[in-house]
Amino acid sequence: MTDLLIRNIRPMAGDAADLLIRAGRIVAMGQNLAAEGVAVEDGQGAIAIPSLTDAHTHLDKTTWGMGWYAGRKGGALQALIDNERNERIPLGLDVHRQSMRHALQLIANGTGQIRSHVDVDHDHKLTLLEGKLRTRAALQGAVDIQIVAFPQSGLMIRPGVYELLDEALAMGADVVGGLDPSSMDRDPKASLDAIFRLAEKHGKPIDIHLHEYGELGAFTLEEIIIRTRAHGMQGKVGVSHCFCLGMPDPHRVGPLMDQVAREDIRIFTTGHPSAEVPSLQDMRAAGIKVGLGCDGIRDTWGPWGQPDMLHRARIVGMKNRMRRDDELELLLDAASRGGAEAMGMDAQGLALGAVADLTLVAGETLAHAVVEEAPRPLVVKGGRVVARNGALALPGITMP
Repeated sequence: MTDLLIRNIRPMAGDAADLLIRAGRIVAMGQNLAAEGVAVEDGQGAIAIPSLTDAHTHLDKTTWGMGWYAGRKGGALQALIDNERNERIPLGLDVHRQSMRHALQLIANGTGQIRSHVDVDHDHKLTLLEGKLRTRAALQGAVDIQIVAFPQSGLMIRPGVYELLDEALAMGADVVGGLDPSSMDRDPKASLDAIFRLAEKHGKPIDIHLHEYGELGAFTLEEIIIRTRAHGMQGKVGVSHCFCLGMPDPHRVGPLMDQVAREDIRIFTTGHPSAEVPSLQDMRAAGIKVGLGCDGIRDTWGPWGQPDMLHRARIVGMKNRMRRDDELELLLDAASRGGAEAMGMDAQGLALGAVADLTLVAGETLAHAVVEEAPRPLVVKGGRVVARNGALALPGITMP
């Protein structure tokens, strides 16, 4: 059912109104709307916002719903990567089952768009991608999932991974991934050239994990900027984490942000609690399109996180020292409409003619809705109700 009338809601915390959906799109907003033969939902005065967006996650990694995992390791990035790669099979971490669990929880909590990275490496070849493709197909119409073919264990340092990425993109992965071209691959020129070559071959966008700090990260980011300009890929390149933009020197960071904005490079941040992260306020002020993501939740890397973008928004807000209502409103936009825009998706929000992807949230104002911990009263995807009060409303689909 993609025709729906939702009564008594407050679009973007404004005045009470009804919202009419026809053929999956918003066709009218106003008081006392009439629509015979259309299913009706009572919004009970809740705030309506565009669907939440998880713009950076790893659906295939979570241990959600499995037994407690006590084998987590500390230390450097490489130790965490090796531990995960070695533990997947002994753990019995079935990608389709676990990515379904993660994605369904996100849906129940109001998420309509997901960008998920999936590991491509020698150990698992393309089996993890195959599981993720099954999940995307099973949830078609309930959530939009972009899949990033991601060389988690390295690209140039692991001969043969380039060919696997090439095959993954031909199989249906949507985005070319990369990881720390300088510190991981030890050859930023070759690594970035390979990533951009794959993007051009398959006509697909790019999303590079950049954990590199300080000047090393700034150097790598500048190389990404140069290639984005040279290949004419403005609006099609994203950088995840981008910790180097969290450097304390504003005279170094400001011009970098200006260059990122000029080339329309998107930044995806998770508000990493133990890292220097770029200022969400400064990035948006510079004109950068920014998405938020919950990253990995309760996986072999760490025990933390929830499959809920308002939970993640609160983490990002605290990390960015956000207190004022206008700052919280900016945060909510980055976790919803702005995140979808950064992913290159339809991001008209609650506008006439827009796709009817929306979530009802509790609260007096938009700022209040960010901090209020309450189930989402209603989640609508393309005019179809997919969740109510934190519970799924998807006939034939149950939590595995």
